[in-house]
This record gives sequence, structure tokens and C-alpha cells, in this order.
Amino acid sequence: MREPEHRGPGPASASVSGTAAVVLDCDGLVIARSERAATLLECPPGETCVPLLGILPRAGTDAGPVGYPMTVAGDDHAGHKGPLVCTVVRLAAHAQGGAGGVTQWLVLIAPAETAEEAAERDARRRRTGLSQAAAAGIGTSLDVIELAETLVDLLVPDFADLATVDIAENVLVGDEPPHFRTSGDVRLRRTAAAQSPEISAEELLAVGEALPPVTDSTLMRPLMEGLPVLVPDVAVLQAALGVDPKAVPLFVPSGAHSSVAMPLYARGLILGCVTVWRSQLPSAFGEEDAALLKDVVSRAALGVDNARRYTKEHRSVVTLQRSLLPRSALDSAAAETVGVYQPAGGGSGVGGDWFDVIPLPSLRVAFVVGDVVGHGLEATAAMARLRTAVQTLADLDLDPGELLTHLDDLVLGFSEEQMSGESHAEHAGRSERSEPAVLGATCLYAVYDPVTGQCAAAAAGHPPPVLLPPDGEPVFLRVTPGPPLGVGGVPFEVTEFGVRPGSMLAFFTDGLVESRGGDIEEGMERLRGSFAGADPKLPLDELSRAVFDGVRPQESVDDAALLLARLHTLAPDQVAEWQLDADLSLVARARELVVGKLSEWQLDELGFVTELVASELVTNAIRYAAGPVGLRLIRDRVLVCEVSDPSSTQPRLRRARETDEGGRGLFLVAQLTDRWGCRFTGTGKTIWTEQPIDRTPPG
Repeated sequence: MREPEHRGPGPASASVSGTAAVVLDCDGLVIARSERAATLLECPPGETCVPLLGILPRAGTDAGPVGYPMTVAGDDHAGHKGPLVCTVVRLAAHAQGGAGGVTQWLVLIAPAETAEEAAERDARRRRTGLSQAAAAGIGTSLDVIELAETLVDLLVPDFADLATVDIAENVLVGDEPPHFRTSGDVRLRRTAAAQSPEISAEELLAVGEALPPVTDSTLMRPLMEGLPVLVPDVAVLQAALGVDPKAVPLFVPSGAHSSVAMPLYARGLILGCVTVWRSQLPSAFGEEDAALLKDVVSRAALGVDNARRYTKEHRSVVTLQRSLLPRSALDSAAAETVGVYQPAGGGSGVGGDWFDVIPLPSLRVAFVVGDVVGHGLEATAAMARLRTAVQTLADLDLDPGELLTHLDDLVLGFSEEQMSGESHAEHAGRSERSEPAVLGATCLYAVYDPVTGQCAAAAAGHPPPVLLPPDGEPVFLRVTPGPPLGVGGVPFEVTEFGVRPGSMLAFFTDGLVESRGGDIEEGMERLRGSFAGADPKLPLDELSRAVFDGVRPQESVDDAALLLARLHTLAPDQVAEWQLDADLSLVARARELVVGKLSEWQLDELGFVTELVASELVTNAIRYAAGPVGLRLIRDRVLVCEVSDPSSTQPRLRRARETDEGGRGLFLVAQLTDRWGCRFTGTGKTIWTEQPIDRTPPG
């Protein structure tokens, strides 16, 4: 429970509405007086005003106009007696017959406030201040808890000695509460509380705890209708709560003398309840206080409802984006990867940056990092379309340059859809929008082969990755930057490079290195220096987080993503490859080579299927490609069998008829293996198959 800063009333002052004026000479003779002065004092003009004579300064003690607040006894003509507050001001001296001046005094007189008047004025000031502060401060936040804390700080200490806010549990997670019928159905959780230092509330329910149910009663029934409950006497409340006497201290603070409870009521739904208590403030809550609290809490209820809606939408968007991003840590035969993403401002918002790790056939892996300009739901939706498109194109096993070319065409299509949809809506007189366009998007796509240790990458307006050799300085790869996606008509150049075992690649978006008013080149050098000073032997998640936090600007204006990959290379004894001439008599030799290698690898249980698969694929390659045929086996978590030939003809799977003499080879391959496919290379094509390897020990 927090103690807000003291905002108590200032010193009492006299009312100026009844101020009177009297002019006296230095002997106390009344020279002039105002009409109001005649009602406050018996001091006719030309006579000495005895009550004021004693407050006049002695001659020569004041050289200029000076005020003297003093109190004298008063007696107005209405018969009311009371003290008067007087202020004495020296007037300019008036000359008499050329000799020195005669001193005159102006006395300002006003009735002093009574204690009741001062208390009422102070109460009015508090109410006015609370109303103004509520209008200015409530509703500026879209966080339910922050809004509740703001509310209790406004109420304490000027309006109440203790204030609590309890919110329905559904609302705290962004859901809409049901229509509660009785107070016993309401499930609230204490969300915020503030108190004056003098009040005792040690046994009161703490923030974060759930309130025990309160049975339905005449006292609680107005709350269910959105009305305040005013309790001028707390003893009445203790008797009417209808809870176990032992639980009363959870609800009622010790020493409180009055209370007001007001539900957070919006759209006919109870979102929570605000309760205020007075202990040190002398006056009990009254009807005016209850009306003011109702006004303040009504503002807060709208703010809570808006915050609840925002919480629900934000939670949905965050869930959507998290579902679109891959797991933060992945480990495959090709690489161990860790990704870090953070929206603009470092909060829990969403944006258009993304990264991806896509397994490819033959144990290869694709690394993707991209950036859609903008923030919020539209950027996230556009990112989702791009990521889905990249995954689909990656499944076709295209080289990086060709993949980005297709992606560029898709983005152009997205933009045309956007313009077409807006034009149609404009002609129809509607303001609705079609699918979000992907404008200003960048992307980098790289493919790594753990068998050859080669990597191929292409970029569409995206910063190059960082290569961290196992025993050298980090360097930015010289990937030729193409235009951003959506420009169209420009090919994307593929850059190929080799990596040594133990190397790391770092892919990132510009939000990691770009700052407001800063140079992106400086940010990239900062990133390179951060990797140079880091321990490459650290666990990948620790290394990625240390680099991310150390490089990203403090006041980032853009989303940021970092994908770190520690690359693996397959051992030589995990790969076997042979080159065969285009001679059908060598098909038997291919079968012998496959069976022998599987026996050497102790994978005899895969021998029959792999022998059949290799025989069919090699036979087709020799029969239709008319060139040298490559045969390769790769062993890891799966067994890969590849057959390469110089033909660019796409193999086609079909179901042979009973009368056909051929056409069953690929059908058998597809039925016997876990996966199969074809990819095109610079020299032809490669057909691949995969079979799972059972590592379960026998018995």
C-alpha cells in the first residue's frame, strides 16, 4: 500500500467578500469610512475609533506603506459578534499650513472565518481540486493497474485517508466481465491502494489478493446498479457486511469513521469497485462527497473499460506475432540458432520485424530476416504475409536470388490488391481497407549447406550479416544489396562464401543499429565491435542477449531483431558420394555401393528400401538425362539419398495404370520414404529422399 505525497490544505485565510475600509489619523480619529465598515464597527466619522486605536503603529516607526494583520473584537449591526482581521497601511502624509505632513492610516477590516467556515471552504477546495485533477489525469493510460494507481493517488490524502481499487479478475486479463446478478457473484482482486501515514490498515487486504465474496444485502444492492453506497457511520457497515466477523478487518480499516463505495460501472457491467475511508479528516463523508466520487469514478470506469479492450487486443496481437516467429532457440544438424526480438521503445508492443529458420532438404537450413516498415497490427499482418510467402517459396528449394525475385513479385501483387481494394471502397462510398499492403519491406535470405560448408545469400535492401570466424575478427559479408521488396524489375545477386567449422553468422534488422539522428554505419561498427569483445564460447542465448542489449540504442525508434547461428559441419564419415557414367549396367554397382555403405554405418535395417530407391532414381537419371549421375548418402538424424543429373526436367509423380509397363518408380519412392523432392542446381537437378533413423537401442 503506497503513501502518496501530501497535498493538504494551506493556511486558512479571511474571506474578502466582506472587506471594509476606515481612514484614521495618527490619534485614531475617523477621517472616512466605507459603508461596509459602518456595519462592522461603531466608529462614526469625526470620532475616535477606540477598537482600532490600539493597533495603529507608533509615530515614526514606519517609513512607507506596510500591512499589519491583527485581530480585534467586532460587533456588526446584525447582532453577530466575532473577531475581525485588520490590515493597517500607512498613507502618504498630507501637509498642513506648509509645515510637516500629517500621517494617515488606512485600515482594511474583514470578518475572520469561523472554524466551520474554514472547514467548509477547505472541503470545497478539495472537491474542486479533485474534480479538476480527475479530468486531467484519469484516462490517459491504457494500463488497468496504472490507471487504478493514478486514481487512488488522486483521492488520498485530500479527499480521503485511505482509498482502494478492486478490479474484476476478468478485466485484469482483458476479458469482458459477465452480468453479475448479486454481490456474491462478483470476484474482485485488489489492484491498487493508497493511504495517509496516520491511518492504520495493517490487516486490510493487500494489493494483489482476491477479495472474499460478500453476500447479497440491502446495503450492497445499490452497487450492483452502478450507484454509490454512503456509510456515514462505519459501525453500521460492519454490521451489514454479512461476512465472518474475523474477516471484517480485511474490509474495514481500523479507526475509520465513514466510507463511500462506488462501483466501476460501464455499459451496464461492473468492472470493479472504488472504496474511500476517512479517519483523520474530521468531517464524515456526505452526499456532496458521494456525488463527487461518482463523477470521478465514472471517468475512471470508462478508462478501465478502454484499457481492458486494449489489453485484450494487445494480448491477441502479441500472441499472433509470437506464433509467427519461430522458437527462440533451435538446434539442427546445420546450426544452433537463437533469435531475439524487441518492439520499438522496448515495450511489449508489436511490429513488422521478423526472423526465421527453415529446415531444407539434405540437412541444409535457410536463415531469413526481414523488416516491414511501421508498427502495430497492420505491420504484424503484413509481416505474416511475407513470412508465409517465404516459407512457401523455400519449400520449392529455390536459390536465394530466385526466391527474392518471386517474393518481390508477390509484394507488388499485394500493393496492387491494396490500391484496387481502396479504389473499390472509394467508389462504393466505404472507408474499409483490403489486406494490408507490404510497403518498404526488406529481406535477407541465406542457405547454408553443412555438407560442403558453403553459404549462399541474397539481400533485398537489407543490411548484410556478420561472420564471426572461430579464431578471427568479425566481418560484414559483402552481400550485394538489391532494392527493397516491391520495386520490381531488378534481379537479386547471389553471394556465395565458405565458412569454417565453429563459425557464427549474425543476421539483424536496422532497428538494432539505427538510432534517432545517428549514423547507421556507426551502429554497424558498434555491432561489429560488440561481437569482437564478446566471448564466442558463451552459450548462444547469453551471447545474443548481451550483444542485443549492448548495441541497441537506449531510445530506439524502430523494432529490432537479431538471429545468431553457430554453424555445424558434417564429419567426412557422415557423407558418401560417387560419380556414375550414363550406363544402365552401372545400376547394379550403385545398389552394391549403397548396401555396403549402410552396412558400414550399421544401418542395415534401411538397406532394402534405400537400395530400391537408389536403383529407381539412378535408372531414371541414366535413362532420361544422358549424362554423368551423382549418387550421395548423408547420415545424421535422418538418412538422405540423393541422385543428381544434368537434366532440368522436373520429375512428375503419377499413378500408373495396370496396363502400363513403367511409371511406378517415383510412386514407389514416395511410398517407401518419409519425404522426397527435387531441387534445381546450376548444373541440372537433384532428387532427394529422407528416411528416419531409429536410434532406439534394441531390447
